[in-house]
Amino acid sequence: MKDRLISMFDLRKSFMQELRKSFPEAYPELPIDLKKKENQQLCRDMALRGVEEMFEALQHLKNWKPHRVTNIEEFDDREFLEEIVDAFNYFFSLVILAGYDADDLYRSYVEKDKIIHDRLKNGY
Repeated sequence: MKDRLISMFDLRKSFMQELRKSFPEAYPELPIDLKKKENQQLCRDMALRGVEEMFEALQHLKNWKPHRVTNIEEFDDREFLEEIVDAFNYFFSLVILAGYDADDLYRSYVEKDKIIHDRLKNGY
């Protein structure tokens, strides 16, 4: 089985290509030049869409207030996860637009993980 992160990137990139066929203005040619103003605006918009989807996921959490006395038992975990997946899709699009791939993301993730563990260990 193919690496799951690579598979997720492949699925998103395929969707972006299909969307571009139907709606050419949806995405520019990949990768984009991040020095250009319009491409920086596109990246910012893509990131904000991902943040918006995370806020939609957070709206499913009803018992987060520490002062709330009542407990809302209803929780749709499928909808919660679906909103998180929507956010990931926008964040993956952002990474893909910038010309990075799953390996780039993984390497950067591992590097940052080491940094945050060192910070924790050394009293950041």
